[in-house]
Amino acid sequence: MTKNYNSSEIIKAILEEAATFKRETDVRPAGRVISSCDGVVMIEGLMDVKNGELVRISDESYAIALNLETEVTGAILLSASNEISPGDIVYPTGETIKVPSGDNLLGRVIDPLGQPLDGKGPFRASSYRDIESPAPTIFDRAKVAEPLYTGIKAIDVMIPIGKGQRELIIGDRQTGKTAIALDTIVNQKGKDVICVYVAIGQKTSSVARVVKDLTKQGAMDYTIVVSSTAGQPAPLQYLTPYSATAVAEDFMYRGKDVLIIYDDLSKHAVAYRTISLLLKRPSGREAYPGDIFYIHSRLLERSAKLSDEKGGGSLTALPIVETQDGDISAYIPTNVISITDGQIYLETELFNSGMRPAINVGLSVSRVGGAAQSKAIKKVSGKIRLNLAQYREMLIFARFDADLDDATKEVLKHGAILTEALKQKQFSPVSMTDMAIEFLILQNNLLDNFPAKNTQNIITNFIQLYKNKGLSQIYDHITVTKELSDKDAAKILDEFKEYISKIKN
Repeated sequence: MTKNYNSSEIIKAILEEAATFKRETDVRPAGRVISSCDGVVMIEGLMDVKNGELVRISDESYAIALNLETEVTGAILLSASNEISPGDIVYPTGETIKVPSGDNLLGRVIDPLGQPLDGKGPFRASSYRDIESPAPTIFDRAKVAEPLYTGIKAIDVMIPIGKGQRELIIGDRQTGKTAIALDTIVNQKGKDVICVYVAIGQKTSSVARVVKDLTKQGAMDYTIVVSSTAGQPAPLQYLTPYSATAVAEDFMYRGKDVLIIYDDLSKHAVAYRTISLLLKRPSGREAYPGDIFYIHSRLLERSAKLSDEKGGGSLTALPIVETQDGDISAYIPTNVISITDGQIYLETELFNSGMRPAINVGLSVSRVGGAAQSKAIKKVSGKIRLNLAQYREMLIFARFDADLDDATKEVLKHGAILTEALKQKQFSPVSMTDMAIEFLILQNNLLDNFPAKNTQNIITNFIQLYKNKGLSQIYDHITVTKELSDKDAAKILDEFKEYISKIKN
């Protein structure tokens, strides 16, 4: 039997349904890909996107907006460019790129996006940080006064590095720049310093060798490697140091001391130049864009020694820059030199002559200087640099076989002994106390009557023999207090004079 409905019931049912009806719409600002080439996409229609904002392309790929023009937005891809086609829809996310951070990253090798590269599986991040963040303000910083020991005698004695300092390592290809950086990482073992090694545009085999060396030396336990290899797109190489700095900052703001190595900023500058040319930005000197100085200054300014109110952590940066034929006046080297607090200059001629590490003392400098040295090292290092400079100058005249007076011969003899003492094999760090004793002996010219080639053996044997016997109390006192009193210095010198008298006999 058919039921009859009157019009009032029908109207009432329709009104009830209309009251509960929810109209769902998906209206989002969007743009469209115009072109995609070599990791750079040009997008039209994105009106409100911000510089550095993450944009999503067709729900699968991501890019970072860098060029904000009136009609077109230029962005760098975070994935393979062959996945992007003209016409793909682009959505702004309102977010900036973040990377994972925390203690679970220690001992791992990751890419700039925080993905593991070491085959050890995923890790749980304790937090995420923006890859770009403002540098600590002046009021948030403290004076750089605590030494960060590299274990390399030539550096710790003459070119000291302090926690929170930025010290450039500069030199030609194959002069030992990475070796100094790795030695510094190895020397932080047991010193409660977190290390971050940043490989920018390196060969995959080179990164693997670095990880193997650090693992062999037991340094990977407190080290994080952030790597973008030469085969990866320029945008990922450009992002690498910023991502690594974000990882390091997490530890710094938690009150820890951190060391970060950028290997190297020359390749980073080349990657940024590639991106800028693809984005059709105007180029300047050596085809680099006008803001090439800014990208490195905003990176290195994030390294600092924080005040006690901010936790007292520190981030020490050792950027590496490669020169061509020793030209430190080129564009990128001069830029980074002007940003950093000093430089360690490695010379090809010294390297080929057997001087390892091949540090040119005349062109190397630390603008923090004695403020980052212990009192013991400061006491014995005063004349070393001057004596070496005199030796290098006199050596030029000695090559001509000219008649030399006795004073010049003494300078040459002492300089040869100092040069021999500063030679050091890789992964052979020297403790602060050993350095203090060694350079106390060298400062007093007590080895000038011995052949230069015997210098290291004599001093090493003396320290090993007496630090566990006659000098054990003095040795421990220097290690704990970081000071060398006149009384202790006299005692060490007397012991050494007695020791070398036995050698002569």
